[in-house]
Amino acid sequence: MPDILVLYYSRNGSVARLARQIARGIGEVDGMQARLRTVPPVAAVTQQAAPPVPEDGAPYVDRADLAECAGLLLGSPTRFGNMAAPLKHFLDGLGAEWASGTLVGKPAAVFTSTATQHGGQEATLLTMLVPLLHHGCVIAGIPYTEPALTTTRGGGTPYGASHVAGQQDDPQPTEDEAMLARALGRRIATLAAKLGA
Repeated sequence: MPDILVLYYSRNGSVARLARQIARGIGEVDGMQARLRTVPPVAAVTQQAAPPVPEDGAPYVDRADLAECAGLLLGSPTRFGNMAAPLKHFLDGLGAEWASGTLVGKPAAVFTSTATQHGGQEATLLTMLVPLLHHGCVIAGIPYTEPALTTTRGGGTPYGASHVAGQQDDPQPTEDEAMLARALGRRIATLAAKLGA
């Protein structure tokens, strides 16, 4: 059964919860399944190597995950209108995959979470798409045929799924945010199935 790689970095749980909603949407497409993976944290000064397996949550990504996937969803919290350093660090190390065309022709999309409504969600989503374009991915967003896109009071954009955690840093997506995340998962899985046919 083809896997859709849901690759993310999550510091406080919001992005991880969006990833699980996306995975649910992928699972709603016949013959498709989600493969949840994360990236290890990075530090300016490393005193101790990261453990080979995270203490909880999704396992760390392996380069084989990229080669084996039929599609990719990339998620990160927003850092000043851009993706967080751990995800950027991982992507910056994919020169061999870029040169060999590992991701060429695979459908891809992005998702994010911010603390505030205007905390840089759309800028982050757009900047996360740039490396995917360099890798030759087929980029998809959320079309306005999804009703929640016009009614959401939280996250959710045509550029990708998103979540507003708020001042209390609530990691739980709203009903609209969860619905749009599942819709994005279904969209990438459906495209992967069509492209793989």
